[in-house]
Amino acid sequence: MTRLDDPRIARLLRLIRAALHPPKGVGRIAFALFMGLLCHATFAAAVLSMIVMMFFGLSESFGTVPWPMAALANAALIMQFPFAHSFLLTGPGGRLLTRLIPGPHGKTLATTTYAIIASAQLLALFVLWTPSGIVWWRAEGAVFWAVVVAYGASWLILLKASFDAGAEVQSGALGWMSLMARIRPVFPDMPTQGLFRVIRQPIYVAFALTLWTVPVWTPDQLVLAASFTAYCLLAPRLKERRFLARYGDRFVSYRSAVPYALPRVTTPKANGQPDAQ
Repeated sequence: MTRLDDPRIARLLRLIRAALHPPKGVGRIAFALFMGLLCHATFAAAVLSMIVMMFFGLSESFGTVPWPMAALANAALIMQFPFAHSFLLTGPGGRLLTRLIPGPHGKTLATTTYAIIASAQLLALFVLWTPSGIVWWRAEGAVFWAVVVAYGASWLILLKASFDAGAEVQSGALGWMSLMARIRPVFPDMPTQGLFRVIRQPIYVAFALTLWTVPVWTPDQLVLAASFTAYCLLAPRLKERRFLARYGDRFVSYRSAVPYALPRVTTPKANGQPDAQ
């Protein structure tokens, strides 16, 4: 259970308090609030669309592209997310990200801008998908409720993993709150607590779990689940390269003690545990 004196909560509360008592600057504050509203509204819409559309196995959506061209359109919707999502985390992508917001605040708002783009990408994927109209299987009776519980649990695990990684970064709040408080964004340290004590990539694993615990199965859902599961297994390798460059021996020690995606069955030795934060 997360304690109130948890450093992750303390860090988030400090950021919120700073944002609630901003230095004077009506234009800056208004712009920060606008970006925050845009970020979190887009984020909420994207998450809601994911939950609902995947619950029905992508058998319901608003895309109307005629078949067989719909297959190409759907493939493009799948591919646009991992490619742009990963590119914006590279050096050139990060520099582009800071220039997307004109004026002096692009760098401060980088995490907020990144969250807006990622949310818009996911929203487009799930809202513009053209269903095939084929349904292979629908859970019924006790099986339906068992799958629904697994689906809900997968989303809760994803929520927990996102909090453990730094809720202010994952939600995009770090950028606009820092701008409002007129402070430099301070990123969380390398995550090693919570679910990160069990595996190194709990966010990606939890997201993969949401893809496979749906109560309706269609060709659409299978293509999405297979594609994004591959992304969830491969993309973190790029993330770990950045962590290795940033944290050096600390990350090497953590990597040697904690498995990548599957928890260990046996308990590691005491001297193999990651350093506490």
